[in-house]
Amino acid sequence: MRKSVVIICDGLFPKTEYPRYLIRTADFIICCDGSLAKFLRNSRAIFGEERLPDLVIGDMDTLSAGLQKKYADIIVKESEQEHNDQTKAVRWVLGNISDIGAIHILGATGGRADHTIGNASLLMEYTRLFDLKDIVLESVSDNGTIFPVTDTIEFECGTGREVSIFTPDNSLKIRSEGLMYPTDDVVFDNWWKATLNKSMQDKVRLEFSHKSMALIMLD
Repeated sequence: MRKSVVIICDGLFPKTEYPRYLIRTADFIICCDGSLAKFLRNSRAIFGEERLPDLVIGDMDTLSAGLQKKYADIIVKESEQEHNDQTKAVRWVLGNISDIGAIHILGATGGRADHTIGNASLLMEYTRLFDLKDIVLESVSDNGTIFPVTDTIEFECGTGREVSIFTPDNSLKIRSEGLMYPTDDVVFDNWWKATLNKSMQDKVRLEFSHKSMALIMLD
């Protein structure tokens, strides 16, 4: 069976069952920098016992000196500032773990708004930077799931689910099936243009006019 990896960023630590289930069932758990402290506070509630992540990665600017010293054997310090800790974690996973089936990013939202927007948009960037093949890549929070797409896609989300679409490509046309408000004539020249939609059937199809980058956000 292919491996499931969870990356925990230093935003809002999940309180609901589904993201905590992803943590509990992951084959490999990575904390980004200061999220280690949040993981340690919540590990007993998730696992029934105290547990450490498999790795902590980042520039260590938000992790206390005491925790850095105590858990030095599982820390990978990357001081370069060209990429954020989420990206450093994704890069490490793809370079060091084989046979990955899914990368679930938690705690990437709920803190500063600029961090939330940046972390979400980076999902699209990863599809350009890395060879993800058929790896599931998604950001999961208590409020929903965000995942990147690069071409025509069909996905099952259940009837009545809130669906929003974002893309930086204003030349992209997306023909939709299964949404309350068709996106066929949407011009993606601002972020709000295909937000606050709703699925009208279990499966939604989005047909791209050309390969590009977009984000799907589900509640």
